Amino acid sequence: MNVGIIGCGLIGKKRSKALAGAKLVATADLDFKRAEALAAEFPDVEPFDDWRKLIDTAGVDIVVVATTNNALAEVTLAAIQAGKHVLVEKPAARNADELLPLIEAAREHGVQVRVGFNHRYHPAFIKVNELIQNDVLGEMMFIRARYGHGGRVGYDREWRADPELSGGGELLDQGVHLIDLARLLMGNFPHVDGYATTYFWDMPVDDNSFMMLRTEQMKTAWLHVSCSEWKNMFSFEIYGKNAKLQIDGLGGSYGVERLTYYKMLPEMGPPETTIWEYPRGDHSWELEFKEFLEDIRLKREPAANLDDALQALYIVGRIYEMSQK
Repeated sequence: MNVGIIGCGLIGKKRSKALAGAKLVATADLDFKRAEALAAEFPDVEPFDDWRKLIDTAGVDIVVVATTNNALAEVTLAAIQAGKHVLVEKPAARNADELLPLIEAAREHGVQVRVGFNHRYHPAFIKVNELIQNDVLGEMMFIRARYGHGGRVGYDREWRADPELSGGGELLDQGVHLIDLARLLMGNFPHVDGYATTYFWDMPVDDNSFMMLRTEQMKTAWLHVSCSEWKNMFSFEIYGKNAKLQIDGLGGSYGVERLTYYKMLPEMGPPETTIWEYPRGDHSWELEFKEFLEDIRLKREPAANLDDALQALYIVGRIYEMSQK
């Protein structure tokens, strides 16, 4: 299938290299030089300075939307209405209200829309799902997770620090990944508590957010995201009555991705420990897109879809409301 990428920054470039056999045929960016530069890396790719022209191109089957947050919903809706399948980067919109029209439009036009929650496809999470399917955890009790980076000089002057462009801060940026992963494992969270605030950066959006999310059965996900985490880190711990599963690292500056399985023994005490390490880099983007191609071929609803993004945005919106009181 033929792919067009709208938004040729860091994420657009990553997507271009992870199309799982699909063919890049068009690029678009408000900065035409960026569209040209990405197009030049592949044969027979046409660059555009207007994303609408890319969407109107008859030869494009799939549109990847990798813009700033303020444009995600608008561009995705236009692509849906043009009959294109879409992979839109998380969070898919700045808020839930922006996202709602996309869900109805996707049903009306019969296209597949996937949201870029690529963390689901990291090897440690794939292994976690396998272990849970094999019931190694027993009844799940709670999740504790942390995700953070340290920013960089000038971070508080970039587009993510502008609420009009971003829609929010760290909660909307890395927070939706933790929310999505926790929902994937535990289900919906009707009970939401949390606090988003700015401790360090000189910006009008949050640099830290703390969440306590509970299921109907009061199983709890305790989550913290931060962009004042001076050493980049990722930690995701899943506690069951029979075992604990712990993921550390995501590769690169986050450290080698590692999954540790702590198996409780009948006599309790120190657990039996098994460790898997995944040092070969991040292939989650390609695995995610490969599955999306299968979604389209089989005409099935993607596993990470607009409703998943909507549920995450409802939680984000609720925490922002609570934080203003």
